Amino acid sequence: MRTRFAPSPTGYLHVGNARTAIFNYLLAKKNNGQFILRIEDTDFERSSKEYEKQLLIDLKWLGLEWDEGPDTENQPYGPYRQSERFEIYKQYTERLLQEGKAYKCYCTPEELEKMRQECLKKGQMPKYSGKCRNLTEAERKKLEAEGRKPTVRFKVEEGINIVIDDMIRGKVEFNSSNIGGDFIIVRSEGIPVYNYIVVIDDFLMKITHVIRGDDHLSNTPKQILIAKALDIPVPKYAHHPLILGPDRSKLSKRHGITSVAKYREEGYLPEALFNYLSLLGWSSEDGKEIFSKEELIEAIDISRIGKSAAVFDFQKLKWLNGIYIR
Repeated sequence: MRTRFAPSPTGYLHVGNARTAIFNYLLAKKNNGQFILRIEDTDFERSSKEYEKQLLIDLKWLGLEWDEGPDTENQPYGPYRQSERFEIYKQYTERLLQEGKAYKCYCTPEELEKMRQECLKKGQMPKYSGKCRNLTEAERKKLEAEGRKPTVRFKVEEGINIVIDDMIRGKVEFNSSNIGGDFIIVRSEGIPVYNYIVVIDDFLMKITHVIRGDDHLSNTPKQILIAKALDIPVPKYAHHPLILGPDRSKLSKRHGITSVAKYREEGYLPEALFNYLSLLGWSSEDGKEIFSKEELIEAIDISRIGKSAAVFDFQKLKWLNGIYIR
């Protein structure tokens, strides 16, 4: 078993993301596997080295140790930063273009917005029309001569049933007709998009299980289509529910502290936060609440993680922290 935690260094580590990292770590260790840290830093406008440095500090403070990552000596499938892997992605893009599974699209933002509005007027879901799907070489050259920089779009076949055998949610089905048409995999400035490169990275890093929040569930059909087009194995997926605030809306700063760094500053102990986050969304058979890291590795069971969202109880965390302090 090889699991991964792949944060974007665009802000401080949120407790929800920390919980995802903990689930991946515990399950890998329970199954004598490896836990990999990958930095997804292709959002150049928002990513920063300071945030990346803070991420590593916060994860280590929590007690997470990764077998492979950007700062480890052991790097068999590196580099572990997406910004350093562009040459790898380029090779796969060339392959998809040559095999006719992707194509260059020269539509301007204005043209795309017009298509979107036309779909909405008809009461349809916005969808790319496929305008550039079958351009001739002469048409492409004419558009390039106009100074248009193309994006690369992935060809989506209509009417394909995509089944995800999710380890938490069970069988989830999507139809390719509802994806929104041929989607962009490389932007006009040459930057590949998340849904595309995550598939390549998981394959090359030999990731066997992708355990993440269910806000990623809608991305999964696209990722499966890309994996099949590249003829690479699809990992096992597990989408856990997100953490909610006490009012059952998405957990945010207005509910209380949400960053791991802030909890450290406030005097919370890493063992208390690790213990609390580990048990959000599932419980042990005997209902026990105080666990050491080793006991959590022994007790974690993916089949016991519930399908409904867990509510973050600030008072309970405070109580647990008091026990650890004493």
